[in-house]
Amino acid sequence: MEYTFIPKGVCSRKISFEINDGIVSNVRFAGGCAGNTQGLAALIEGMKAEDVVARLSGIRCGFKRTSCPDQMAEAIKEAIK
Repeated sequence: MEYTFIPKGVCSRKISFEINDGIVSNVRFAGGCAGNTQGLAALIEGMKAEDVVARLSGIRCGFKRTSCPDQMAEAIKEAIK
């Protein structure tokens, strides 16, 4: 199933992804630091959704309370509710 999430507190404006049988795929970020978001998408491709949440939750970007990885974790948490 495809999901869209609007992140808060970061440079990226939208995160789109799929979760099928608990596996994350087709992650796409709109905006943000292109190299970082492309790298993040490539790293979590094919991972279990719960593992992504466990690894990325709580990561901060500089003085911000969140980051693109943390917002990805939030997006997945919302999707698997």
